Amino acid sequence: MEKKSKILITGGAGFIGSNLCEYFVNNGYSVVCLDNFATGYRHNLNSVIDAPNFELIEGDIRNLETCRLAVKDCEYVLHQAALGSVPRSINDPITTNEVNINGFLNMLVASRDENVKRFIYAASSSTYGDSQSLPKVEDIIGKPQSPYAITKYVNELYAQNFSKLYQMETIGLRYFNVFGRRQDPNGAYAAVIPKFVIQLINHESPVINGNIEYSRDFTHIDNVIAMNELAIQTKNSEALNTVFNTAFGERTTLLELVNLLKSELSQFDSKISSIETIIGPSRMGDIPHSIASIDKAKLLLGYIPKTSLKIGISKTIQWYWENLNQKIDKIVS
Repeated sequence: MEKKSKILITGGAGFIGSNLCEYFVNNGYSVVCLDNFATGYRHNLNSVIDAPNFELIEGDIRNLETCRLAVKDCEYVLHQAALGSVPRSINDPITTNEVNINGFLNMLVASRDENVKRFIYAASSSTYGDSQSLPKVEDIIGKPQSPYAITKYVNELYAQNFSKLYQMETIGLRYFNVFGRRQDPNGAYAAVIPKFVIQLINHESPVINGNIEYSRDFTHIDNVIAMNELAIQTKNSEALNTVFNTAFGERTTLLELVNLLKSELSQFDSKISSIETIIGPSRMGDIPHSIASIDKAKLLLGYIPKTSLKIGISKTIQWYWENLNQKIDKIVS
């Protein structure tokens, strides 16, 4: 693939999208970012906003004409735009459906009509639903447990359908609990790692919902970037028109996660090590355990995750401390 290929990144001002924008801009690609700033932030784009190979379009994927404008002359689409969060979808299923399904379909149609070379989209581990099998393997799923999970499964069905009907190349990446720099720690729907980090920095007890033995496959943003690039670059026909788990492939309990965060943060503030953890009620739609098989991605894409949870947490803690707590300038390595 030529370095000057033009890529559209939807939701490019969000946590994952802005990291993708930064990486591809810095590696010579021409990048268009489409975002309506409903959950993304302009400051997430500070590192690329003035780059000559970067263009920002403010708009909503629920508008088909906006999607057509954004995708014009693009060879690849990295579709990240969505309303995330299981609790948010339970509280407001209609908006989640409008953005995640109607918006997704708009982007597929616009990409088809523009003859985009490949449409790569953010799928979700929530698609595994109530399946009890571990590790999670791509072709064994259960019933979705939330409106959000339903929308992400419908995305996969639409992508498969467009691949067959219109010969579009599509690849879905089922993200597993992604974390890292720029992930928003604030708000009712903050992900668990940034939420725990900000609570510990403020000397508040982190709350584990459900059970301390609930487990997740926490995946650092650098591994997600690598998967997106592999999805763009692959010439393996068997890797097309399918979905891949995007994860590290290891299982960590929520209690282990809290202890790791406390250990890393206590390098700055020794009081953090003694903060107690609170066990709260289970949340509707939550899945007790999740760990991904990444064998398919290894085999067909050559994926080898390089950033472990421990390394990723260390990097993430450094970023949060420097950006959220200005009293300390540098992490102790």
